[in-house]
Amino acid sequence: MILIADSGSTKTDWRIIDKNEVIAQHQTSGINPVHQTKEAIKDILSMLFEPNCILPEQKESGKGLSHIHFYGAGCSGSYTKFMSEVLADSFQLPLGQIHVHSDMLGAARAVCGRDAGIACILGTGSNSCYYDGNHIVDNIPPLGYILGDEGSGAVLGKYFLNALFKRELPEELCQLFLTESGLTYADIIERVYRQPMANRFLASTSVFIGKHLDDYPELNQIIIDNFRAFFRKNVSKYQHSELPVGAVGSIAHHYQSQL
Repeated sequence: MILIADSGSTKTDWRIIDKNEVIAQHQTSGINPVHQTKEAIKDILSMLFEPNCILPEQKESGKGLSHIHFYGAGCSGSYTKFMSEVLADSFQLPLGQIHVHSDMLGAARAVCGRDAGIACILGTGSNSCYYDGNHIVDNIPPLGYILGDEGSGAVLGKYFLNALFKRELPEELCQLFLTESGLTYADIIERVYRQPMANRFLASTSVFIGKHLDDYPELNQIIIDNFRAFFRKNVSKYQHSELPVGAVGSIAHHYQSQL
């Protein structure tokens, strides 16, 4: 019986698989070892052991987990070892039974299977890779939402707020956003520059954008500009135009037509 996690910066999806069947699933907030401390991550993991969640049921049945496969944002380099140790400590499993991979490898396996292709993640953050059917053989570094992450929800939010306050969008749209969000200009600056997880806050503006997309064509153009920047700065650099391109993530899903 194995536990598989697909984790981004905003949410983590968990599933328990027993004999190739999904027997339980749950969703928690996102886990990213780059942005979160060990204590913050363990607080999230502890939710899986709460009543009516997925792990108490397995405990009562006498069955235990044999392996954990965690595909996560930020899980590369030294953060892979860090995340492995946090999982091993939280689930009381030996490190040999913990397998931590990048979310990029998870996306590549999901959209390409055993075939070669270009795999993309377009969620709170963004990433891409050239996958040969078994391994990631090339990766343009995403650089995070300050230096990169084109195509992501965080950068979409950055484009949107920039256009909103630089008077590139209708004034009534600006007032509508401030009214619906309950935020002031000062609140937004505080959330972006002084509070943690600014990438999540920026990406959260996608809810407002999607809601008012049909009424303001300018919003549609911001979405397209964001995707074009992603393809120009990432996908085109692999120079494999013959390969299919697949994408996972909330931004790819909600803005399929623009993509």
